[in-house]
Amino acid sequence: MNIQSQDEGSVPVSPAHGMSVLTTAVFIVGEVAGSGVLALPKALNDTGWIGLAVMVLIAVVSTFTGTLLGRCWVIVRQRYPSSMDHEVRQPYPSIGQAAFGKHCRRLVAFCVDFTCFGSTVVFLLLTSENLSELLSRFGVHVSFCVWLMVVTAVLCPLCWLGTPKDFWQIGLTAALATALACLMILTQMAEDAPDMPPAFHGPLKAKDFFAAFGIISFGFGGHQSFPTIQVDMVKPERFGVSLSIAYCTILIIYLPVIISSFLLYGDNLEPNILLSISPGPLLSVAEILITLHLMAGVVILINPVCQESEELLRIPARFGWKRVLFRTGVMGLVLFTALTLPKFGAILSLIGGSTLTCMGFIFPPLFYLKLCSMKGEWDNIEPPLHEKVACVEIILVGMVAGAASTYSAVDSLFFDSNMAVPCYA
Repeated sequence: MNIQSQDEGSVPVSPAHGMSVLTTAVFIVGEVAGSGVLALPKALNDTGWIGLAVMVLIAVVSTFTGTLLGRCWVIVRQRYPSSMDHEVRQPYPSIGQAAFGKHCRRLVAFCVDFTCFGSTVVFLLLTSENLSELLSRFGVHVSFCVWLMVVTAVLCPLCWLGTPKDFWQIGLTAALATALACLMILTQMAEDAPDMPPAFHGPLKAKDFFAAFGIISFGFGGHQSFPTIQVDMVKPERFGVSLSIAYCTILIIYLPVIISSFLLYGDNLEPNILLSISPGPLLSVAEILITLHLMAGVVILINPVCQESEELLRIPARFGWKRVLFRTGVMGLVLFTALTLPKFGAILSLIGGSTLTCMGFIFPPLFYLKLCSMKGEWDNIEPPLHEKVACVEIILVGMVAGAASTYSAVDSLFFDSNMAVPCYA
């Protein structure tokens, strides 16, 4: 069974030059954290204290399902070594094909591309919003829509880099920037606290609750990129260790900001927490750091889309003019989408409730159970009963919650009376 086509530009795998467990963990933090810091405070306000339990639960489940996905990749590599002797640019779809065939490969490829592409749009919107808000306080009034074009032009050359092992420094920069930004935000909120009236928390609404589930899933999601990152590890079988370190770090970064802002601002919270904090030097530093993270996130998130599309178009894996031309076109499409749908919260909720739920909560346990049940010229794998039960429960809950969240997001994105007007309208 050939689950990975090798084109003429493919290059041999070089595990010795891959990423370590710790470097991988930092890279995951750099990819996942950041947008969650901005959007999860509002999500907690829309879900109440139960939302905090949901966040911790989703972090734990994301670690578990990410580990299952990592096991799936190790299984696929062991069973089909002849298909893995070169640089693999579509690892997640390859897992899907090994489990359920070519049609599943196409479905997974669509989900990966939609999730990564949509997430890139969200990060681009947030970056431009932060820059517009930050510089306006210094008398530089450039419209949000113009910033979208400027940021795209600046980031486009970085998107020409090959795979995560070629730009792991960007992941490190993103992780450090997020951690420092959270420290700045907490300090500024502490200064705001004495002058703030008691926070008001209105009644919870079902529509807002389910939309918030999508945002929470997005804030802890990254599964669409996990196999792409794992491929570049020196020891891919230790990917679960990297995930555990990463998600513990993400919770440590997230929770103080989320809880403090919920208690301090209540219903006055904006979809972007930076818009709720009083202006000042600390906020400006936080905006710069978060913007740095988001810009790095654009480079990380668009990479799987580019790699998969280049595989289909037979664009060589080595750097060349075809890659430059194609990835520039992809960034142009990202820009057009951002200019058309400048309401990042609804896009974020849509992605989190639909494809990201599939990528993070449905596919990993489903593929793992299927791969373990398959018989062939390899050692049989029998997961323990509690693991099987957990997998089935995660699949069922993910399907129900994802469907409800997607409905709420679509209603908000396309049928809301406050729908944002395109930049070119």
